[in-house]
Amino acid sequence: MQEKMKPEEPYSIFGDIDAFGRVARVESVVVSPSGRVVAEVRWPDNAGAKLKSSLWELDPLGLAPAKRLTFSAEGERAPRFCRDGSLVFVSKRTPGDNSTDDGVSDGTSVWLLPAYGEARALARVAGDLTVHGVADDGTILASTSVLLGSTLESDFARRRERREAERSIILHTGMPIRRYDYELGWFSTHLVLIHTDGRVVDLTPDADAVPLVGATADISPDGRRVVTSWTQRVTNAATRSDLVLIDTESLERSPYLACDDGGDLTDPVFSPDGGRVAFTRRTRPTPIDPQYGFLEIRSFDGAEPVVADVGDVTVKEYRWLSDDTVLAAGDLHSSGAVLAVCASDGTAQQLAAKGVFSSLSATSAGEIFALRNNLLTPSRPVRLRGADVPLELPAPGRVGELPGTLERVETEVDGVRVGGWLCRPTSAQPSDPAPAMLWIHGGPHTSYNTWGWRWNPWLAVARGYAVLMPDPAMSTGYGHAGLKRGWPRQPDIVFRECEELFDQVIRRAEIDHTRTAMLGGSFGGFMANWIAGHTDRFDAIVSHASLWALDQQHRTTDMATDKMRAHGHEAENADWYRKYSPNYSLANVTTPMLITHGNQDYRVHVSESLRMWWDLVASWDGAPETMPHRFLQMTNENHAVSRPSNTTAWIHIVLAFCDQHVLGRGPNPEEFVG
Repeated sequence: MQEKMKPEEPYSIFGDIDAFGRVARVESVVVSPSGRVVAEVRWPDNAGAKLKSSLWELDPLGLAPAKRLTFSAEGERAPRFCRDGSLVFVSKRTPGDNSTDDGVSDGTSVWLLPAYGEARALARVAGDLTVHGVADDGTILASTSVLLGSTLESDFARRRERREAERSIILHTGMPIRRYDYELGWFSTHLVLIHTDGRVVDLTPDADAVPLVGATADISPDGRRVVTSWTQRVTNAATRSDLVLIDTESLERSPYLACDDGGDLTDPVFSPDGGRVAFTRRTRPTPIDPQYGFLEIRSFDGAEPVVADVGDVTVKEYRWLSDDTVLAAGDLHSSGAVLAVCASDGTAQQLAAKGVFSSLSATSAGEIFALRNNLLTPSRPVRLRGADVPLELPAPGRVGELPGTLERVETEVDGVRVGGWLCRPTSAQPSDPAPAMLWIHGGPHTSYNTWGWRWNPWLAVARGYAVLMPDPAMSTGYGHAGLKRGWPRQPDIVFRECEELFDQVIRRAEIDHTRTAMLGGSFGGFMANWIAGHTDRFDAIVSHASLWALDQQHRTTDMATDKMRAHGHEAENADWYRKYSPNYSLANVTTPMLITHGNQDYRVHVSESLRMWWDLVASWDGAPETMPHRFLQMTNENHAVSRPSNTTAWIHIVLAFCDQHVLGRGPNPEEFVG
């Protein structure tokens, strides 16, 4: 069967949602010490059930087209270069001799592709392998899941036994019990060393279900020690994550850094000489302050930690450029930036801006490569060139001309500048004004500054809508003051800022203030639900993965401890819950609402939408066939919508619902279900 769209083909027809769903995406980029550049590229399979992946070689000079390196049906992911130029990646490929085929495991194995020659399987265990770091001698630090009570050797047989018995019980002994979209309690995460001869050594054979959940770790360049986050349960259903060191020879584990204020230490990365570690210190949210993150650097000589002075940048990723410099990338003022942080005093210099950068990688000579993303284009591999615009490298997933224009807009609310992005169709003019959409982002600690494959404004713009995407209170990229404004999650403050900016935009002659919709997901979905009960100004509201009854949600989320710490018990904080929990305003909801939710969502449990749907349907006094609300339930999705086929259907249904209630025309949303 021929694929409907090759990864190399550019996309430009934004009115074709199905074709948009088949566009290739560059997931990551890495560069070898000598300057060889490889990217991971993903694109939907023919059925749209999943994203396929392969590795592509890119021209570091930006001249030659990309060349595909790997072709297996199982795909290849997460490339990482070794010092000798060989390439490590993970894949579900089965080793050619099938010597470890157990008949039940379909986990990823680690493969090695030398600079010259064919790839070979390096290591396979029963669970998935995730690579965290590679030492100078090629030793790989990875993590995997092991059935509780198993060893690496016995895990295959015990998994087979459990599967054949269809046994799925979990006996919990404390919190946490879930993380994002998967259950905790039957597997434990272990750190393993993979030697160049394929030998696998378990570094943490005694780890139970909690210590390495979501672990972040690194191996020193000399391969002698590992630094990793280590989580432990504390009182009041809480956890804390410290940093520990593991000697790779003796397997002795020793404390390194403890977060004494009850926060977490995560994401440790060794400097090239192994003498320093960069890490993140995260505070815990309280009723007064949200969670703050600090990039810190600590040397092994006993000196005081250095705290990076990053200004308004909300750091999302970092890596060492040299023994004295850390590259840090993050959100800044509805966009992003890359900083060079001095490891000695924490001062920072901006290296790049006007885009959100990720997948930072550098050659031994200090040439920096990354992915650059913004609202005009999805992630593209680039080489940074000082103050100049980064050089884009040819790669799959290129998009062409957009159906509208992007404009930065700002207004002042209570003495604070509130900004955002307006996407306006080229067809909009006073004689034919565009209907308007207000999109409120999730989080709330995030920013509308990147391309989205589901929340993509250009698909709405292609249908004639103007889309406003504000960065209101609690958005990232505006320092700690921006995170704190509106805390603890006060929707009235957020809506006031969004509404002021929206009102300013829709006063334009080329935008129709009489035809409007409001959309949001996660925290944005919570905002949608709260707004629905406090105004009837919108013609349609779309609410994805949203919070409805906060007393219920705060205990059923996988982040229950932080939610309860920040907002307290409803009996003790009754006024806040009554004012801000959307379910209390059910009687005021008159706007047609589309609710969408995944059954496997543990961040915001589907029970929120189930309860909301019952409340909306049960309170509808008219004939059942006249009820305007709809509920799109996705039984195999989590907090996001990750399967390409579901994503495409979601976009069709959302836009059709808005067309129906904002424009007064079809197509009917039901046409896209099936």
